[in-house]
Amino acid sequence: MDKHNDISADLDRRIDALAARSSLTRGQIIEDALTHGRSLAWQEKWIEGVEAGLADADRGDFASEEEIAAVLNRYASR
Repeated sequence: MDKHNDISADLDRRIDALAARSSLTRGQIIEDALTHGRSLAWQEKWIEGVEAGLADADRGDFASEEEIAAVLNRYASR
């Protein structure tokens, strides 16, 4: 008997995909969704953002010192 038959095949696939793309287990993904209200859609978007950031870093695409200073200055006066 399939141990994941309590949820739809689509949700099962999405949880497996998130686990494969992250360092999280299926249980951690489900616990995060239930405990912190982070839907699978939110978790998928977060993983996409992390992967995009890592790809930018691999290309050496970082914010310049001037860009960082502008952001810090903008929020420092609040």
